[in-house]
Amino acid sequence: MPPALVIATRESQLALWQAEHIKARLVERYPELTVSLLGMTTQGDQILDSPLSRIGGKGLFVKELEQAMQAGRAELAVHSMKDVPMDLPEGFVLAAITAREDPRDALVSNRYRSLAELPAGARVGTSSLRRQAQIRAAYPHLVVDTLRGNVNTRLRKLDEGQYDAIILAAAGLKRLGLAHRIAALLTPEESLPAVGQGALGLETLAARTDVAALVECLNDAETAACVRAERAMSRRLQGGCQAPIGGYARLEGGRLRLTAFVSDLDGKRFYRAEAWGEADAPETLGEQVADALLTQGADRILQALVQRPT
Repeated sequence: MPPALVIATRESQLALWQAEHIKARLVERYPELTVSLLGMTTQGDQILDSPLSRIGGKGLFVKELEQAMQAGRAELAVHSMKDVPMDLPEGFVLAAITAREDPRDALVSNRYRSLAELPAGARVGTSSLRRQAQIRAAYPHLVVDTLRGNVNTRLRKLDEGQYDAIILAAAGLKRLGLAHRIAALLTPEESLPAVGQGALGLETLAARTDVAALVECLNDAETAACVRAERAMSRRLQGGCQAPIGGYARLEGGRLRLTAFVSDLDGKRFYRAEAWGEADAPETLGEQVADALLTQGADRILQALVQRPT
């Protein structure tokens, strides 16, 4: 076991909470281990005036952390799994995926208790193409606008009246002690979560087998199987951040059930698929569901969106 461990993390309030949470769990398991945090600002944190799909996608939230590990400044990075690209750079591994917090999306509003209550023309803010497409598909009378920034920035814009409602991940609100701001939790049928939503991933260099062995105790087998199925589905589709894609797997009766969708940006062409598979072969299930979506016509949506000018 290494005598000390440095965890690279983004410096947002939520990212720091997540890193401190992992630090506390490691220190509890290994009292003799010294753990410290290396706070960093990523490109994704710096560029706030453009949608992620236009500026490089999810990798903008992890690149600097990976560079810190390559340079020997840190041994571990803690990520929200929904922010981790489907393919890691060569030489990196996900050493553990922690037990999932609430994976659902949350409606936050000071006036309305559900999406159905919002009147025609009401303005809904979210940074996610996935959420935007699902809202537009179910509630075409609403105005959906891009909203970026950390959790507190988004809440401030709501409170200032810039939006009638915003959609955030329930997990982040609960981790920050902001569950009281949730007006309604959206079921997966209303808003299918992002791949990996609610789970934390611990990334390290593939060569650091000592670090991987150290954090293995934090891996949750059920969550890991679900997230692996979701990520295999998304990887097969190769939609990246440019396409509205959602995927949610759960373990029921010892088997995995995976539901996923692909849509165009307006939510007018909307394909959904679901299948069951074995928990010990999550990638096979993910690829099966992806193939079902492609057979329906998702390939044409994905091709058009990837070729779309940014």
